[in-house]
Amino acid sequence: MRYIQGLSPETRKLLTRIYLASKYSQVRQRAHCLLLSFEGYSMKDITKILGISRKTIHNWLLAWEERSIVGLYDKKGRGRKATFSSSQKEQIRIWVKQSPKQLEKVRSRIEKEWGIKVCKETIKRVLKILGFSWHRLRKKVADKPPEEDYKAAKQELEKLKRKDDEGEIDLRYMDETGFCLTPYLPYAWQEKGEKIRVRTSASKRLNAIGFMNRKNDLDIYLFECKINSEVVIACIDKFCENITKKTVVVIDNAPTHTSNIFYEKMEEWKQKRLEFFFLPTYSPQLNLIEILWRFIKYEWLEVSAYESSKHLVESVENILREFGHSYVINFV
Repeated sequence: MRYIQGLSPETRKLLTRIYLASKYSQVRQRAHCLLLSFEGYSMKDITKILGISRKTIHNWLLAWEERSIVGLYDKKGRGRKATFSSSQKEQIRIWVKQSPKQLEKVRSRIEKEWGIKVCKETIKRVLKILGFSWHRLRKKVADKPPEEDYKAAKQELEKLKRKDDEGEIDLRYMDETGFCLTPYLPYAWQEKGEKIRVRTSASKRLNAIGFMNRKNDLDIYLFECKINSEVVIACIDKFCENITKKTVVVIDNAPTHTSNIFYEKMEEWKQKRLEFFFLPTYSPQLNLIEILWRFIKYEWLEVSAYESSKHLVESVENILREFGHSYVINFV
């Protein structure tokens, strides 16, 4: 066997530093091999220490003799060729954005367009290189309202609030919601090492239609049937029975509020001093009763409310009955 000879102290120090600190495992192994050879270890010994073949050792020693330190590194172009070119990776980025949950579609397009057969695991590795990660989708409001419409609606609401404050009108905010045994409890304070587990089960949905003002006065109607225009109309008719002065109700553009039978009733309600202010699309933040629903579901309902349908109904009814007394929201 040939041994590496003539290594200067400076070269040995450099090889030692490379052996200990290089970020490439193969380069560290090659530097180690050279140091062992210089120290007189036989090829048989080196194969045992490094777990490589005699041919590999021979090639490494030859590369050192021919190219010195440069011989520790692979020549450009060696190694496994990339499956995809840069332009193909960018195309994969586009396809994944179009089908973010269905990599099988992306895999099929790769095979159809480029004739490259790959598994989904290969695509996942490419996506990680491109900066993608697999995580939960987030909910968001479907869209933003046109800016001009939104500003106009806010200005008109301010006028209505002033009239309400002056006693000229009764300004109400109307909306529908529902409660069931699927809890609205994403977070809660829990002791370290303990987890609060909440019972979940299928149940009938307790629906509610509310008419609320900024003074925490609330007219509420509860029922278990499905909410449709007929149900909404019946609740508005019932609400009209208690109107004592001109009332303006703020509502959104839900299908139950924009049906033909709903519009047909508007003139009759107007005769009873009830009018509606329709919000622009995608503007739930302008309807204050949305804040009430959020408080009930995420703050006021206790964990125990989800033990049974009976507990849920009793808890919701208690909160609604005590709203304005035990449960208060400060609408600025």
